[in-house]
Amino acid sequence: MKAPNVFEPLEHLHDGPTTCAEHRLGGLQDERIGRELSRIGATLGLTIHGERRRRRLSLRRVAALARVSLGTAQAVEAGKICSLNTYVRLCDALRLKADFQFIDPRRRDRGGGRATDSVHVAMGEVEAAHFRSLGFEVGLDEPFQHYQFAERADVVAWSAERGALLHIENKTLFPDLQDSFGAFNVKRRYLGAELASGAGVAQWRSETHVAAALWSGEVLRAIRAHAASFAGVCPGPIASFETWWRGDPPATGRHSVLAVFDPAEGRRSDRRRWVGLGELTGARPRYRDYADAVSLLGLGGG
Repeated sequence: MKAPNVFEPLEHLHDGPTTCAEHRLGGLQDERIGRELSRIGATLGLTIHGERRRRRLSLRRVAALARVSLGTAQAVEAGKICSLNTYVRLCDALRLKADFQFIDPRRRDRGGGRATDSVHVAMGEVEAAHFRSLGFEVGLDEPFQHYQFAERADVVAWSAERGALLHIENKTLFPDLQDSFGAFNVKRRYLGAELASGAGVAQWRSETHVAAALWSGEVLRAIRAHAASFAGVCPGPIASFETWWRGDPPATGRHSVLAVFDPAEGRRSDRRRWVGLGELTGARPRYRDYADAVSLLGLGGG
């Protein structure tokens, strides 16, 4: 029997007929690999985009330096998966060293190595400043520990007097829905009890957990394509977040809410800062995509 060609598709290396169970297993594996590739593409795209903006280089200039087409450079920054050759060329044009790592997912250290997301930071700063102005205690990137889980909450605000807690997780992209939902569920389950002791509260009378998504076209497409999944994780009405924004949190209950959020205030007094899941049918995006948000919000240089 000849040695297998390492470039042959895996099904060519199978000795016998493929069973139905193997077909199903292969389909699940392909789906998981697709999600992982989307996550990797988004992370690499954000890194290259951020470094290009930091160096004040146009996308056309970087594409020319890397000797790739403008369309290819745009695809990379938009999170599309490209060849390793393309990534290395773009890194070389930006004087970066391409460094690809393999990480054991059982190790839950999520610090370091994470690409800086300037829009994510801007969303958190806007929210924190607003709730501080209303007199609430506020924490940014708040760490908490629950047994084996070491996590951070993007924004928390609370009132010990009212026994009310607000937790916001900001999302600028959804490259991996299962990972996003899993992290959000862990925090809404354990975060309240961990923060209550530090705030001197025996138990929160109300907890509001908000998944705040950037008001961009690519985020709206992801939410609309998986509306049932988002409704299952965030079934609460947007009013639970609106009352917090006005400085009057819900008196009781646990609430999980999706808010599509715009960090830019705008000049019109009636300009809305967010819409809820039930209002997305006619909602038009405020930003075309992540790169457009970076540009319009004035983040990351020229």
